[in-house]
Amino acid sequence: MSLLDKYLAGWSFRSNNPTFETGEEIDVYLTGQRNGTATARVGDTVLQVDGAPQGKVDDRVRLRVEEFDANDHTGRATFVETIDGE
Repeated sequence: MSLLDKYLAGWSFRSNNPTFETGEEIDVYLTGQRNGTATARVGDTVLQVDGAPQGKVDDRVRLRVEEFDANDHTGRATFVETIDGE
C-alpha cells in the first residue's frame, strides 16, 4: 500500500442524491413543511415525514424510511424521535 493509499484510506465522497432502503433509520434535520407535512432534505433528496410534531423545523431527528424512489430521489418516512432539542 502506497503512502497516498494510506492517507486516503476511509475517505469517500458524499452524493447530492443519497438513496435509502425501506426500514432504514436515519438521522436528519427537518427542513420545512409542505402542505402541512414536515419535510427533510438530504442533498437533493426530499423525504416527507409523517408524524413529526409541530415546531420541529431545524431540529435533528431520527426517521424510519417507509418508501423511497431512487429515480426521483423522493420518499416518505416516519418520525421516530427528536435527537437534539426538546
